[in-house]
Amino acid sequence: MAEPERTPEVESTAAAPAGGGQTEPAALPSASVAEVEKELQAALAKANENYELFLRAKAETENVRRRAQEDIARAHKFAIESFAEDLVPVMDSLEKALETNNATVESMRQGVELTLRQLRSAFEKSRLTEIDPKGEKFDPHRHQAISTVPAAEGCPPNHVVTVLQKGWMIAERVLRPALVTVARGEEATAARGNGA
Repeated sequence: MAEPERTPEVESTAAAPAGGGQTEPAALPSASVAEVEKELQAALAKANENYELFLRAKAETENVRRRAQEDIARAHKFAIESFAEDLVPVMDSLEKALETNNATVESMRQGVELTLRQLRSAFEKSRLTEIDPKGEKFDPHRHQAISTVPAAEGCPPNHVVTVLQKGWMIAERVLRPALVTVARGEEATAARGNGA
């Protein structure tokens, strides 16, 4: 009698064990474990190197920040130094003028004019310029209107008629606005006439 044909059993790694537990991973060959350990050691060495570079960069950044703060503090402390150097001769001239006992009006005037030139020179070196806006269009950023007057033939509306006190600027920044009287426009004059 002939035996029935048997199908060969195929071992499957995907099949679950009879106990219902998880399968254990297949063991790696020992050569591959050595390679992984070697790669791990190289990665750890690179990580340590990068950490050292990070610490150095952090320390350098901290040093730069500290030096910048010191430079800023020094700049604040000595910012006026060059201006003060220019003002010392002005002080000397004023003291010399007061020491003179028998000065004439003319010699005093000449001394004051010389001192004023020294002061103007010090101001120019420090980029301190005056604002003298007579006849210019009123600019609220540079001028402070004290009063208004009716517009006249020589001065159009919204222009400076008189300068009561000059203003001053440092570079492009207003230190003190000029105190001025401004010519008012016709509509403002008409409104005042109507009791508004």
